[in-house]
Amino acid sequence: MILLVKFSLVVLGLLSFGANAEQATLNGANTAWVLTSSALVLFMTLPGLALFYGGLVRSKNVLSILMQCFSIAAIGSVLWLVIGYSLAFDSGNGFIGGLDKVLLAGIGRDDLVGDIPEPLFMLFQMTFAVITPALIIGGFAERMKFSAVLLFCAAWLLLVYAPITHWVWGGGWLAQLGLYDYAGGTVVHITAGVAALVSAKMLGPRKGFPNTAMLPHNMTMTVTGAGMLWVGWFGFNGGSALAANGDAAMAIIVTHISASMGAITWAAIEWKKFGKPSALGIVTGMVAGLGTITPASGYVGPGGALIIGLSAGFVCFYSTVYIKQKLKIDDSLDVFPVHGVGGILGTILAGIFSSTELGVFSGYGFADGNETMAEQFGVQVIGVVATFGYTAVVSWILFKIVAHFTNGLRVDIEQEVTGLDISQHEESGYSL
Repeated sequence: MILLVKFSLVVLGLLSFGANAEQATLNGANTAWVLTSSALVLFMTLPGLALFYGGLVRSKNVLSILMQCFSIAAIGSVLWLVIGYSLAFDSGNGFIGGLDKVLLAGIGRDDLVGDIPEPLFMLFQMTFAVITPALIIGGFAERMKFSAVLLFCAAWLLLVYAPITHWVWGGGWLAQLGLYDYAGGTVVHITAGVAALVSAKMLGPRKGFPNTAMLPHNMTMTVTGAGMLWVGWFGFNGGSALAANGDAAMAIIVTHISASMGAITWAAIEWKKFGKPSALGIVTGMVAGLGTITPASGYVGPGGALIIGLSAGFVCFYSTVYIKQKLKIDDSLDVFPVHGVGGILGTILAGIFSSTELGVFSGYGFADGNETMAEQFGVQVIGVVATFGYTAVVSWILFKIVAHFTNGLRVDIEQEVTGLDISQHEESGYSL
């Protein structure tokens, strides 16, 4: 009942909402840490995610993946500067930011967010805006036109990512409810996972799926990229503290523990079921552990991280099996079962393991205004449902619009068989 009253009050005040950031003196240590974290998060996309995804596809499509990652990084960065940052972090109302920060208008080198420069805060958030649409390409890998990829990702960044970022981190309605999402369980992982699932359903499966094995062409590349993602995630979660302090240190510790436990759990399940663990399995489990701890990383302790990593490995493994084998949805690189399901799981578990009353599994308390686990848990569920629903609907609409302008989303069958490297870019990843 209390949660419903709070929710009603937030809805009534949405259009009049505004936030004034408290000014402080610039802190050199915090500034240096967020500068470093910005580089680490960009490193996750280029080259981390590019190599991770590039190795997972067949050799005839490796360059298409690398090209998509690079192009999204470039286009996303420009859009974030021009208008995305303003839509996400200008005061606006509870649903969307205003336009006062377009092209960083009125923001100088000495303006601060907390005790770091606002241009640096914008840069740090830009790296998140870059990697999120790049994650989606795993859902439609090996079969979508390059023109459609660019149009969809550009529009999606502004119409899905920016508004939800405002809801959660820009002072919007979910922030007012007290949603716990430290570094992107809803903003990054649920949005990317759901968009990937929608794309897989709309485009249909690759030729030969599910009867033809479509094995990764270069596991060395994939494992290398996975290692870069693991390292970069320290900036992703630790940098979200926006300070070089104990919060950042603990966020990094729980991130590392969850990744380790996710990797161990996934490999153990494979070992039990198939007799041998695989390199693909252990790195996928690691990514599942990372994605699942992300929303909770600033609110839980190491004990909670162990459980979250264990849950991630188990739940994401069986989600992957169910979606591919039971539902026969060709989410090419398992974006939804790993990132989407992991983001959902982690966001919900943040409402449990943030409790201070779980002994060695305790966290650091609930959000202001949420006095019980039930209240915090309820807010987390609202955040998951709202993010899932909005992302699914808007992504579907955007795919329909993009298909109209590109004369279909998908390459023709001859181009798919030839491979996107040649058909879309007139290049080959490997010289024979």
